Amino acid sequence: MFKKLIRTFLFLQFVCLASGSFLFAQSQAGDTLKLTIKQAEDQFLKNNLQLIIQRYNIDNASAQVITARLFPNPDFNFSNGIYANGVPNAYNEQTFGISQLFTTAGKRNKNIQLAKIGVEQAKYQFFDLLRTLKFTLRSDFYTVYFQRQSAKVYDQEIGSLSKTLIVYKEQYAKGNIAAKELLRIQAQLYSLQAEYNTLQTGIDTTESELKVMLKAPAGATIDPQVTEDLTGKDLVINTPYARLLDSAYVNRYDLRYTKATVDYNNMNLQLQKATAVPDVSLSLNYDKLGAYGTNFLGAGIEFSLPFFNRNQGAIKQAQIAIDQSKAQLQKQQGAVESDVATNYKIALRLEKLYNSFDPKFKEDFTHLIQEVSKNYEKRNISMLEFLDFYDSYKTNTLQLNSLLLSRITSLEQLNYVTGTPFFNQ
Repeated sequence: MFKKLIRTFLFLQFVCLASGSFLFAQSQAGDTLKLTIKQAEDQFLKNNLQLIIQRYNIDNASAQVITARLFPNPDFNFSNGIYANGVPNAYNEQTFGISQLFTTAGKRNKNIQLAKIGVEQAKYQFFDLLRTLKFTLRSDFYTVYFQRQSAKVYDQEIGSLSKTLIVYKEQYAKGNIAAKELLRIQAQLYSLQAEYNTLQTGIDTTESELKVMLKAPAGATIDPQVTEDLTGKDLVINTPYARLLDSAYVNRYDLRYTKATVDYNNMNLQLQKATAVPDVSLSLNYDKLGAYGTNFLGAGIEFSLPFFNRNQGAIKQAQIAIDQSKAQLQKQQGAVESDVATNYKIALRLEKLYNSFDPKFKEDFTHLIQEVSKNYEKRNISMLEFLDFYDSYKTNTLQLNSLLLSRITSLEQLNYVTGTPFFNQ
């Protein structure tokens, strides 16, 4: 399964390479990089440095399996005589020896199993990081999009008031209007500019994080392209809660990592118990001019006597680690259940709230404010009425954008806590 996931991941990187290079070339040549959410994910998979770094941990863990499979090297020794008191030609004396260590109690296989579990844990960490970063990417993408939609309202109103302020200054200079009317326009304009600046700062901050994740040029502007209309869709209510929870149990890689930690500690306990069994070293020795005659050949065996050190401390630590990891697993399972339950409730509430709005409301309200602007220019309504209408329009538009962003974010949050893209737009 993991090999298939890794191959899929690498294939996605390869597929998006050509298109990604073209898009970023455009960005470097110009100032704006237009991306759909799919294109953003492709660029993220290819360029994100955190993923690249984490993927090396899988290779490192796989190398440890190779190391665990290796047998101990044999030891060889050779000795040649140099000098002996009263014995001529001492250099003719030569001894050779070779010994081989043999591990007992299945230590080698247990080390291999530990290393394999370590590879699984590295993969779990990789895919959990992928899950977290994709959530951040998609949330940032939609945040930038909807905040830019809100910024357009400010652009429109600030532009309109700026023109009005110029006219009012001229009329005030001629004595045709009172100072309070001029100040009212100025105060409204300055308030909008301050709000706009705060909003734009938030956009810049989120966009900066998005560019880092995509490895986009620092000077580029990310322009998210969103075409999906979620109006009136009962996405959450048509997805059973039990299905979401079951998916979280299976696909949450942080939970699977915690389960693998229990397996790791169980295997480590077996290894520590096996370590208490002495390993055996067999040797073969040759002595050319030995005391028992020439060309002496002998064999030997060596092992420690476990009278005092039977690895008691490490065995105790391994048992404690098992109990600790089991408690951590229970905690993680509870956290997964709580995450799914809480975010399902939030997403369901936001979906019902948004679907209760008339889909034509935004369009009708936009048309209304256009008519209000025309009537104000014709002096059919007063300045205060005009400002009140515009303030109401701004407030409602910002609230609608915020609501839709909250709803999409809640869907992304459900994807995140279940580890499954149920609601990808």
